[in-house]
Amino acid sequence: MRQALADSLARAAQHNNKVLLLTGDHGYALFDDFRRLFPSRYLNAGVAEQNMVGMAAGLARAGYFPIVYGLSAFIPIRVLEQIKLDVCHSNLPVIFLGDGAGLVYSTLGTSHQSTEDIAATRALANLAVYSPADRFEMSAVLDLALSRRNPTYIRIGKCDLGEVHSTALTLANNDIPTLRERDSPISFIATGSMVKMAIALADEFGASVHSVPIIKPFNKELFLKITSHSQKIVTLEEHSVYGGLGGMIAELMSEKRPTNILRIGVDDRFSHNCGSYQYLLEDHGLDIESVRMKLRRFLG
Repeated sequence: MRQALADSLARAAQHNNKVLLLTGDHGYALFDDFRRLFPSRYLNAGVAEQNMVGMAAGLARAGYFPIVYGLSAFIPIRVLEQIKLDVCHSNLPVIFLGDGAGLVYSTLGTSHQSTEDIAATRALANLAVYSPADRFEMSAVLDLALSRRNPTYIRIGKCDLGEVHSTALTLANNDIPTLRERDSPISFIATGSMVKMAIALADEFGASVHSVPIIKPFNKELFLKITSHSQKIVTLEEHSVYGGLGGMIAELMSEKRPTNILRIGVDDRFSHNCGSYQYLLEDHGLDIESVRMKLRRFLG
């Protein structure tokens, strides 16, 4: 997925000489091709993320198309006020890339983990929020962000979990891709790194599976249509159960069609221990066995 990001950025810069890449002292190997091809359009703002967002806003006002990269604990969480006031308030064409979302930086502790970024960014007016699950969704959401030219946050979670799609796709209509289609009363709705797990458990529970790479703007009408048969909905995300995908679906269904919903995500707590990514998933009850037990209790 990261390679798809790097390739898409280089392609975008080839087609548009106004595309700039700003980084907060991260992502050097990831952007080797971009730096080699467009050295004057790669700007390292250093460990000064708030200033970097201000720079991006100024560059956008001057006619450029800045793409701002950082760890998701810093972009967007550390700079939320600057994104709100410098970029979103004026609806400027700036793309924010938050890498390592969720529990990816497991060994670095809570300061480098981001389990609240969807909740924080969903509430900002004018800001689109994307959460790709594999390289195909990554390319699709980046193409969409580049074409729409509005403030956008792209959430990048665990990148090496494998593909969930077999071919390239487009998401021009705020699509909600169906990955397992069944005439079933159970629907798994997942985003980012948890899509792979939803697919792995779908056969066992006889569920349909839908990926949500576009958190905002969310296609409510399409979602209500594809879940019209659902008596139980399960949302899966590597994010807090508050304010993320699960909260969004619960809000919608409470208004339109009350449905039993299980929100699988990070509970209301921080990581108190460090370890491998798999260790942190188990610690937060997001490994496959823990999720399986939650599903059994909910589905019977």
